Amino acid sequence: MAFSIETVKEYTGSGIKCALFDFDGTISLIREGWQGIMIPYFCEVIKELGTDESDEAIYEEVREFVDRLTGKQTIFQCIALDEAVVRRGGEHREPLEYKNEYLRRLEIRISDRKKGLKDGTVSVESCTVKGAFELISKLKENGIKCYLASGTDEKDVIYEASLIGLADAFDGGIHGARDGMLDCSKEAVIKNMISNEGILPEELISFGDGFVEIELVATLGGYAVGVATNEKTGEGIDEWKRERLLSAGANCIIPNFEDVDTILRKVNIVK
Repeated sequence: MAFSIETVKEYTGSGIKCALFDFDGTISLIREGWQGIMIPYFCEVIKELGTDESDEAIYEEVREFVDRLTGKQTIFQCIALDEAVVRRGGEHREPLEYKNEYLRRLEIRISDRKKGLKDGTVSVESCTVKGAFELISKLKENGIKCYLASGTDEKDVIYEASLIGLADAFDGGIHGARDGMLDCSKEAVIKNMISNEGILPEELISFGDGFVEIELVATLGGYAVGVATNEKTGEGIDEWKRERLLSAGANCIIPNFEDVDTILRKVNIVK
C-alpha cells in the first residue's frame, strides 16, 4: 500500500525543536496484541460477579475504558476495572493485583518474541514499525531532541528498547511507569520538556498510537501525529486506531514512518 498522510490540520508553527515518541504500537511491536490479553481478562473478572449483564455489554464497557486510558500507565486501566467491580457490588482489590495478573498473561504471549530478539532468531524488523529508526536518526541529524514516554513500566520499556537497538537513541531519555506513580507520566514528561528545554508548545511534535499522548499534545498546541499502524500486518492503516486517534485530536494520521522525508517536510524540518 502506498504511503499517505491524512491531514486534519497543517503545521503552522515556527519550527520543531523536540519530538516525543510513544513506544508500544508506535515504535515497538513486541507487545502487539496486548488488548487481546487485557480486555478478555478484565471481562472475565466482571463476569465472575454473576450479574445479569450480557457478554456484549460487559465487553463494550471494558473496551471503552481500556481504549480511553491507553497511553496512561497500565495501573489506570486496572483502577478502572476495580471501580467497575465495586460498582457492581464486588469486593475492592488493589489494582496492582489486576496489573500483575495481566502482565503475567501478557508475558506468556510475548516471551518468545523477546527471547528471539535476544538470541537473534527473531528479526528487529518484524518487531518494529517501519521507518522508525530512520525517522529518529533524521530528527536528531536536524537538531531535534527526542524523548520516549510510555505507559509501560519503565524498566520494561528500557529493556525492550535495548532488544530492538534503541536504548541509547533518545537524548531526552526513556520515561515509563513507576510503582506508586498515579499522575499521568506522559503529561509530566511533556511539562518537564517544555520547561527544561525552554520551548513553546508549537515547537513540539509527538508521535503516538494512544489516545492520551495525542490529546495532551494537541490540546497543548503541539503537532500531534497519530500513528495508526496495522500491527498485525505492518502494512497500511488500522481503521479502529485511526478513528480513535482522530477523536483524540490528531493533527494528521500516518500508517508508519516509511516515507521519512514526507513526514519531515510536513512540519518544515526538511524542504
